Formats: sequence, C-alpha cells, structure tokens
Amino acid sequence: MTTKTQTVSLIAQDPKLLTLEDLKLIVAEAKSQARKAALAHIEQYGEQFYCGFAWVNIYGVKGNTKLGKLFKAAGVQQDYSKAFSIWNPSDLGTQCMTTKEVGAQAAADVFTRYGFRAYMGSRAD
Repeated sequence: MTTKTQTVSLIAQDPKLLTLEDLKLIVAEAKSQARKAALAHIEQYGEQFYCGFAWVNIYGVKGNTKLGKLFKAAGVQQDYSKAFSIWNPSDLGTQCMTTKEVGAQAAADVFTRYGFRAYMGSRAD
C-alpha cells in the first residue's frame, strides 16, 4: 500500500494503478468527510424544513473496465445514467435535504481530490 499522498498523485496520473484496497479507503474517507460535514451543518443550523435526498455521482468510469469492476467490488453501484453513485454518503437519518447536500458535496470533494469527476446531486421529496 502506498502512502495517501502517493496514492493521490498516482491516481491523478493513472487511475489504472488503483487497487481495491485503495478504492475502499477512498470510499471510506468520502463517507467519513460527508458525515463530518453533515453533522457540523445540522449542529449549526438544526433540522431545516426542506425534505429530500442527496448523493454523489462519479462520472467517466465504465462499468466493464478494471476500474469499474473495482468500484463495484468496493460496494459502489452504477445508477440509471451509468454513473457510479453513493446515496446519502453521510448516512444520517435526517430528512433535511440541505444537510444531506452538504454531506454529499464533501464526499464529491474527496473523489475530486483523487482525480475523479464527481458531483453532488439532490432532489426534493
């Protein structure tokens, strides 16, 4: 296993160098950052009235490639648009859409830092 800094550098250069262990660590980091951000948001603003959903989508990875298979093995599935998607990455039981959006954006930021094209998505309930 390479160090975190080496991993970020390697993935940005060539995502084919990514191992399943590395990807699982990235997913865990994204979920951890999402939870921290969402908890900080809810602590600062409380439960807001707007209910909804939020997720992070990772684009540009085909499901039948080595990288796509690694994502599937790491527990990240493709959605209907073929993007790899993690719903409610903060894993908070809140209905507050804004809190979930903050968490999903934090997760997207982690994937982006590792060289992936990732965006937060949301919709009202």
